[in-house]
This record gives sequence, structure tokens and C-alpha cells, in this order.
Amino acid sequence: MSARGRAVDRLLTLDELPALPLPDDQAERARERAARYGMTRDHAVELGEPVIARVERRAAEGDRLAVRDRHRRLTYADLAAEARRLAALLERSGVEPGTVVGVGGERGAAVVAAFLAIELVGALYVPVDTAWPAARVRDVLDQAGAGLLLVADDASARGSALVDGAREAGCRIVRASEAEQCPPWQGPARLDSLDQPRYVLFTSGSTGRPKGAVVEHRGMVNHLHAKIVDLGLTADDAVAQTAPLGFDISVWQMLCPLLVGGRVEVVEDEAAHDPVAFARAVERRGITVAELVPTMVRHLLDDLAADSGRSGVPDGLRWMIATGEELPAELARRWLAAAPHARLLNAYGPTECSDDVTHHVVTEGDLDLLRLPIGTPIVNARLYVLRGEDDGAWRACDLGETGELFVGGVCVGRGYLGDPERTRAAFYRDPFDPAGRLYRTGDAVRLLPPGEGGEDRPVLQYLGRVDRQVKIAGVRMELGEIEAVLRRHPSVGAAAVVVHEHPAPPRP
Repeated sequence: MSARGRAVDRLLTLDELPALPLPDDQAERARERAARYGMTRDHAVELGEPVIARVERRAAEGDRLAVRDRHRRLTYADLAAEARRLAALLERSGVEPGTVVGVGGERGAAVVAAFLAIELVGALYVPVDTAWPAARVRDVLDQAGAGLLLVADDASARGSALVDGAREAGCRIVRASEAEQCPPWQGPARLDSLDQPRYVLFTSGSTGRPKGAVVEHRGMVNHLHAKIVDLGLTADDAVAQTAPLGFDISVWQMLCPLLVGGRVEVVEDEAAHDPVAFARAVERRGITVAELVPTMVRHLLDDLAADSGRSGVPDGLRWMIATGEELPAELARRWLAAAPHARLLNAYGPTECSDDVTHHVVTEGDLDLLRLPIGTPIVNARLYVLRGEDDGAWRACDLGETGELFVGGVCVGRGYLGDPERTRAAFYRDPFDPAGRLYRTGDAVRLLPPGEGGEDRPVLQYLGRVDRQVKIAGVRMELGEIEAVLRRHPSVGAAAVVVHEHPAPPRP
């Protein structure tokens, strides 16, 4: 396994990142405005505790359900034991601290245990989606430098594109079921430092190859606690795990409930993609927190209104989180009217910054805006709105001015794995924190003055992209990546991709 190299050796150090061309007077102005307008939010978080340590403490408190999928129910004790057996299997298979482990298969309890096992041995988790073609699987695992693919379920290990792509990448295939005969791995989780890389998630890249965004342990844990703080999560909560493994939101959906003694309810694809079946799963399984892309929220409201056998959104749902796409004000209005008992959270954030960096609870006062606010920073995130000048320098924007969003704080990741050129194009040394990184999002935003929406404080409003990146059904895509793939075909000499928006066809 060591032949593939440690991931940290393929990342730029802080000193290797460029300095942002922000004059001293503008840096001071940006710092002052971020503080004055509530774009910084300090909050004490215990960043040094691995998730598995919290799971094992919960296991000692009683026979509490931790995760449930359509096949199995695991208590906290069951989950901890499975994670330790998987950790033993990984170590026996040659996995070392700092190496990358691919994980694929059906979403379920085994994937949650696999993440915790990887945390135990100090390796990095890179998810591989079973819906990907073999070429995408090969590219992701090859670029990640993974020497092993852990397949969560035996069904996915038989004749699938997942396995074909892994073999093309030169990965060893290991089945999670092989851990059943392994003795539990011993000792505490290997955590050398808070900036230890924890996982790699691949996003669209303009060169035709995906970009592997590396998230640190502290960024991941901080985001988990941000959800706990802003959603008020407790041991009584059940979070729907609906996101494909290749989406960054799958990480918090799998792990966040475990920090508070709640449970993860893995909703199978058939129900996750069928609005009425999803609503029934929410009601039957006591789900209190769900997260969907706005397109799916719209279908949920449409189908529930058309289903005479249902009374509407289940009463037990406390939160609906909209993410991955812009949330239209008209859709938010429908949700507030149909489900006043379930608060609507508009969440925004890039994979490169450990997932969400802003939250906004939508209120009636927001609905007259053409575009809803994305809100204010999560805990320990620092947000700056800057505008580029003709001379290449940047300046700080004031209330109401349009600029580009930059993110600082513990949430900012380490860059792109093995890709120094694209890392230097998006990550900078943080001019406000000499030990930190600053991420350029490529998103145009403005700070709404107090009272323009439903808040008596400034909030951020998303205005669109400043580059050629688009969101299609919640998936971030570089148009350049599609063009690059088209040009690979021997019959294609040149390619140009544009996006046309059409009204959604009427649903039967």
C-alpha cells in the first residue's frame, strides 16, 4: 500500500500557496467589515475528538440504535465493534496512516462503519459511487492514489462498473464481509494533528479529470458541530441519509447524529428518489431532519398535494434543509405554507470548505426578495466579500455591493490532491490569519443591509457564478469538463457546451 504514497505528500504546504493581492488598507477594511456585519462567528468546539471515540462512549451508555438501513439495525455497540473489525481488515490488507482507501457499494450501515474504521487506522476516506461508469471510478481512484477499494456489500462486488474501474486503477478489491472473522483492532484512533487529512471528495474539473478536494479532520468536525448547534440536534433526532456517497453532504448525514446519540436513517434509493415514498419513510421511521436539493423539494410538495391518501408533510419532521441548488423564493413560500412545523434551512457551501459555510432559516420576510439569502457563517467560518480591480488587486465590498465570496477559518480544506496548479488557482495564504488558508469560491454575492430581507442584521445573498461552472440537479459541473470528455471521441474535433433552461415538464 505504501507504494502509492501518503496523501499529505501530494498536497501543497501553506508556504507554497500564493498570497492574495489584497493591499494592507483593503485587508484591514475587509477584516473590519466582516466583524461588523457578522461574517465571522467564533464558537468553542472540541476539534480533537475522533467521531469513533464519541460512538464508543455512547456504546457504553446502553443499547441505543445508531444506524438503520433496509437490511440491518446497528446499535452504538454494534457499530463500534464492526468499525474495529473493519479496521483490523484494512490494516491486514496493508492500509497505513495517511494512505487513501476507496469505499464503494450500496449506501448503508456498512459504509458508516467503514468511515469509522478508516478514521481508526488514520487513513483517508474517498467515496466511490456505484452509479459512476467504470472510467469515472478508475479516474477517481487513480488520481486519489488509492491502493485498495473496500466494497461495503457483496452485491456491489460482483461484475459491476465499480469493481471494473477499481481493477483498471490497479486497486486491490476487499469486501467488508471479510472482516467478520477479524479480531477487533486495538487502541485509540490515530489522530496525529487537527490538520490531518480526513477524506477526499471529487468534484468536476475543467480539464476533463475530477478534482480531489481534501478536507482536514478539524474542518469535518467543525462542520458536524455547526449542524448540531444551528439545528439544535439531540439524541431524539433521526437524520435521513439520502445523499449519494460522492456528495459532500453524505458525510454529515452519516456522522452528525452519532455525536449526539441520535440515529442515522439510511433511506434507500427507491424511496429517496420517489417523493411520496420518501414522505412515507420519514413518517414510518420517525425522521426529524431531512436534506434535499430544491428540485426534489418541489417534487415532494407537488406529489404530496396530488396524493389524496396523504395529509401532507409528516408532523414529526423538524427541519428541511435545501442545498445543492439555488432555492427559489416561490418554492420557499410553498414550503412555509405547507409545512409550518418544519423549519426551512437554506444551506450553502463548497466541498473545498468541508461542506456548508452558511446557514439561513427562511422566514416570511425573505419571500419578497428576488433571490433568497444564503445567510450568515456557520461556527468558526470567516467570510469576506471582495471585488477584483483592473490592476489585479482586490478590494473590500460594503453593504449592497456585489463581489466574490472568499472563505477563511478552520473549515477551509487543504487543496486538491496531487494537483498543485488548480490548488494555487483557488487557495491562498489567508491575509487575515498567517496560519490559515483562504478559499476563492467563484460565487458572486452581496451583503444585504439589515431589513432588506427578513433579518434585522446583514445576510449574504447568492447572485450566481463568476465562471463557467453550473449546477445540474444539484451536481456541480464544469462545462469545460464536459467539453474535454467530448473531445476524447475520435470523431469530435472541437466541442462547446452551453446550458439551456427549460420549464420542467408536467408530472403525470
